[in-house]
Amino acid sequence: MEVVLGYHSPCCVPLESISKRASSCSLKHHESRARALQVRCITSISSGRTLTIPDEKYRPLKNLYVREVTGPTASSLGRFRVACPKAFTENSVIGGESGSTDISRTVDSVSSKFIVPPLPDEANGERGAPISSRFWEWKPKLYVHYEKSGFANAKAPPVLFLPGFGVGSFHYEKQLKDLGRDYRVWALDFLGQGMSLPLEDPTVSSKEEGENRSWGFGDKTEPWAEELVYSVDLWKDQVRYFIEQVIGEPVYIVGNSLGGYVGLYFAAFHPELVRGITLLNATPFWGFVPNPNKSPLMAKLFPWAGTFPLPANVRKLTESVWQKITRPNTLADVLRQVYADHTTNVDKVFSRILEVTEHPAAAAALASIMFAPRPLLSFSESLSRCRENNLPICLMYGKEDPWVAPLWGHQAKRQVPDAPYYELSPAGHCPHDEVPEVVNYLLRGWINNLESRGSVALPLLNDSEAAVDDCDLSKDLEFVREGSKKLVNVKYLNSNYSPWKQLTSLVKARTKNLAAKLQ
Repeated sequence: MEVVLGYHSPCCVPLESISKRASSCSLKHHESRARALQVRCITSISSGRTLTIPDEKYRPLKNLYVREVTGPTASSLGRFRVACPKAFTENSVIGGESGSTDISRTVDSVSSKFIVPPLPDEANGERGAPISSRFWEWKPKLYVHYEKSGFANAKAPPVLFLPGFGVGSFHYEKQLKDLGRDYRVWALDFLGQGMSLPLEDPTVSSKEEGENRSWGFGDKTEPWAEELVYSVDLWKDQVRYFIEQVIGEPVYIVGNSLGGYVGLYFAAFHPELVRGITLLNATPFWGFVPNPNKSPLMAKLFPWAGTFPLPANVRKLTESVWQKITRPNTLADVLRQVYADHTTNVDKVFSRILEVTEHPAAAAALASIMFAPRPLLSFSESLSRCRENNLPICLMYGKEDPWVAPLWGHQAKRQVPDAPYYELSPAGHCPHDEVPEVVNYLLRGWINNLESRGSVALPLLNDSEAAVDDCDLSKDLEFVREGSKKLVNVKYLNSNYSPWKQLTSLVKARTKNLAAKLQ
């Protein structure tokens, strides 16, 4: 039996040594298979000969991962690794004299481990995509900060990242540098957060106060800020005009926490501007002040709804709360809560959050956000509308999130059963920053699946697994970070997911483990 290894461009650079326990067979035997799998050339391990597929029959593929197979089946082959394009789960070929067989046909019967690429290792000279920081003046005095990468990828799909509450585009640095090598990538700061805070006081004060006074606490509103409220509806409009005026075409949206809610809410109103949306631990609720258009009588019970200037009683409350929540030890405690792996380096995120809290407009912006009216549509209503519009949705949730627990992700999955659902563990509220290697791999695969109109399988699914609707999958993904190996388990929930089925599966697994221990 022979193991034949496929390479991507530039070809003929070995990725991994493969067992030499293989008898020779004709490389021509595998040419058609290799062409179908879009690899550039195949190499015989036993003979060392290489057959290159002509350029006109080759479509370049990037972003390889390596799948390691162990177990009974692997023992008959020798221990080996298979190099595959990321978009595929069956690429290399095992052949015999009687014909060829896909490795993926045997993986289900053995334990499998996927090795995904690490982030660009700049310490070793591997450069990520360059990032540029820019400002866009949406309205007079309202400047939106955003970051962009992937300038050279003119024909690649555009991807827009929306941040969670209290952070900004800096929280997506690992996506900008990595995914920017394949796509055109943007990440913006919502107005009132990050670096999209106003450049001048939205209010005028009759009292002379020092230069260090907080903005937004004056006596009357500046003309440009008369209708300013940092609400989900404002951010929805901000995203719309950013896509129309800056990006210029429909995008893939990826939103974490609050960004997930805003992205979904926006997509519900403007599906024509969205190619698909990925929710990363999206918050399923936002705001407590009733929406005046939806509940006019209830809204009247709240005399202030996030406008400027802040009322005197709200100002005192804001100043008191602000002093407590912006203490460095308080911010550090919050980060420890939302990151499941405490070995994750969050120093840069911490310093950027602390930097934002020092802006004179930050305290009043927080008050406006907290007292802004609820969106017109709830999370569930937005999800339903997106489903009615046949908008592609992908769900990715960190299992150890203390704020948006898995049950919220499962509830979203039940509402859109056809949406792929990936549950990552260990990972908390911000999986894109905690396990970016895994999130980036899944995002690439999902986008490739949509761009290929389904001819490329979803991440972790080969053709046979994709055809099975009644089977949940669980795979271990391994990657290297700073010289150490990390392992993340990713569970894929199928379209027939139900809480009862999940509970039954858990009981069966626990019973099986207990029986194994007793033996």
